[in-house]
Amino acid sequence: MNENLRIGFIGLGVMGEPICRNLATKSGAHVTAFDTQRAPLVRLHPHGVQTAVAVREIADNAEVIFVCLPSGKHVESVCEGPEGLLALARRGQIVVDLGTSPMSLARRLAVAFGLRGASFADAPIARTRQAAQEGTLSVMVGGDAATFARLEPLIRCFASDITHCGAPGSGQAIKILNNMVLMQTVNALAEAIAIGRRVGIAPDLLLSTLGKGSADSFALRNHGMKAMVPGVYPLQAFSTEYAQKDIVYALQLAAETAVHAPGAELVAQILKKTIDAGHGKLYWPALAKVVGTS
Repeated sequence: MNENLRIGFIGLGVMGEPICRNLATKSGAHVTAFDTQRAPLVRLHPHGVQTAVAVREIADNAEVIFVCLPSGKHVESVCEGPEGLLALARRGQIVVDLGTSPMSLARRLAVAFGLRGASFADAPIARTRQAAQEGTLSVMVGGDAATFARLEPLIRCFASDITHCGAPGSGQAIKILNNMVLMQTVNALAEAIAIGRRVGIAPDLLLSTLGKGSADSFALRNHGMKAMVPGVYPLQAFSTEYAQKDIVYALQLAAETAVHAPGAELVAQILKKTIDAGHGKLYWPALAKVVGTS
């Protein structure tokens, strides 16, 4: 790859830190990162990642900027305002949102950056924290063909599956629908576990048996077997609060398209119940703690 390419990275959370590390070690580019927390910046320094003291430093120097933040509101805060990426954008620059944000926001930012001669792409990531560590994420890209062509070699540094989904916003739409389906599947597993327990069937026996039949799924093998069966819902993982945010995005998209989505509505209620029970910071399959309770 181009050793003179300058990459900026904003947001070094659970997924952002390993993605940034993979970019630095595999792309051959110069990588500079910014985060409000110092610890991930210190951990990334031995891998060649330089530290930026402000968003402006990223905007002024990077040709490609990856943003990996918790929500659309966070992306807006980094992009908008007098010191935001949009105001500081220059011709030929690319800004990439790796998080899950509303489709409408991606479309709006694509137009706004385009007016400044820059490009914006939505490239939300899917799969687990381990996949981020290993560089085997799935990425759904929304953007024009020329922008995708420039980004694909970089995304291959941290993803094993890359799909060009179409125009700006299309990556977000598919990621939101991916999460909607996943969450409904995990809720179905939680209901099965709750019922199975009542009739004396252990969760590990239940899910391992379901995994041999037509009920097998990624959710069963990962969220079910690795979290719900042992009852392990760690902090510093994709939390119930983040899941609630994503299901709200799905319901917003359903409303915008005049589609009634009762399954998604049910999951939104259960996630809220989980948060109200004090589990908002836990890994989101913790919804199993409240499924089956009155």
